[in-house]
Amino acid sequence: MAKPNLRRQVALWLLLPLLALLALDAWLTYQRAMSAAHVAFDRSLEYSLKSIREGTRLVNGTVEVDLPYLALEMFESNAGGKIYYLIREESGRAVTGYPGLPMPPPRATPESYQTSFYDASFRNEELRMGVLRLPVHDVPGAQTRVVWIMVGETIEPRQALARQILTGSLLQECLLVVLALAIVWLGVGRGLRPLHLLSAKVAARTEDDPAPLDKAGLPNEVEPLVESINQYIGRLRRMQESRRRFFTDAAHQLKTPLAIIQAESELALRETLNEPARVHLTRLNGAVRQAAKGVQQLLSLSRLDNDSSDVGVLAPLRLDKLARSVTLDWSPVARARNIDLGFEHEADVEVMGNRELLAELCGNLIDNAVRYAGDGSIITVRVARMEEGPLLQVIDNGPSVAPHERDAVFERFYRSQTEQYVEGSGLGLAIVREIARVHHAQIALGDAPGGGLVVSVRFPSNES
Repeated sequence: MAKPNLRRQVALWLLLPLLALLALDAWLTYQRAMSAAHVAFDRSLEYSLKSIREGTRLVNGTVEVDLPYLALEMFESNAGGKIYYLIREESGRAVTGYPGLPMPPPRATPESYQTSFYDASFRNEELRMGVLRLPVHDVPGAQTRVVWIMVGETIEPRQALARQILTGSLLQECLLVVLALAIVWLGVGRGLRPLHLLSAKVAARTEDDPAPLDKAGLPNEVEPLVESINQYIGRLRRMQESRRRFFTDAAHQLKTPLAIIQAESELALRETLNEPARVHLTRLNGAVRQAAKGVQQLLSLSRLDNDSSDVGVLAPLRLDKLARSVTLDWSPVARARNIDLGFEHEADVEVMGNRELLAELCGNLIDNAVRYAGDGSIITVRVARMEEGPLLQVIDNGPSVAPHERDAVFERFYRSQTEQYVEGSGLGLAIVREIARVHHAQIALGDAPGGGLVVSVRFPSNES
């Protein structure tokens, strides 16, 4: 479904009323044009009536008409309209012309020597009629008769003139409508410019920027929106602070008793115990250590969430030195399990990062390799500078991860079915992914040459 477009909606809201007004104006314009055409053509009818009047006389009691054909020829040459005429006495006797021409209605009946115009139908054609009521006199015979002189014209020429006027008017008005819509389109775009600027400001903000939006320079209509966003930012910031305090307090509250239980269990294991008690204490000590590590991992995840700003400042540091130091820290664990843990680097590699978080990332990757590669395995931590940017890899010759699971293993608490026997919480790689996200790095799993797993973390170059 297409997204609503404010410009398009405003244009449509204006277009529909404008089209309705245009239709109304077209009808009114046509009526005015027909009225103007009637006025113009009625003058010709009146001229024809006066011409016929000059040739009408009463001789010895008989009405005689000297019909001026030149007047009728003028009408016949005018846009192909048909001319009908009738000269009749008041008694109804037709003197000449078309006897069927309709008489004027009472409201259009003229006075003597006056001209009147009316609409009528004759032979299934619409006519515009002109009528003159003319008294004629026979002076020698002392007689007077009243003669009706009627001339009618079909209205096609008048309609053609009205349509011509209407067409010209409609072209102008359509042009005005298009110009009005273009002005509205540009005006709405200019009016939306503050919203585009506000959108750019919001898009340019970093994830850890809790400052309210600046309302300076924004129209009054946009200020309520900005105020609502600022209120939401304030509520979100308070919620984040409350959550961080909760995780911190919970972690501290849990760390202390867990540390006490772990210390007491380790002291108890040094005492002389029977075999069942030692087995139970050993299990208790392992569970407490695992719980303490889980609490620490959950606390790390809470700091690294997308809406958390507690990740410190990224600064230039030597990735090769940091990875070497972390590898040395894990050497005792590797030796205890007969694991060959090595470190390789080709050059000095510098990245923008948080030292504590990158040390945790490297430590988690080594921890996962130690756990899942197993005793007697070979693990190599490698740092290199590639064309795309710095690269950190942890390579082992243990079991790899199936391709369909390589995205799922980064989810929290995910445990592969083939790894359920290995002690762990399923949070290590989730923490690694979040730390990589904070550093704008890309993490991927692959197969090692000769078998095994390669975890690659690619950092952006310092130039980018």
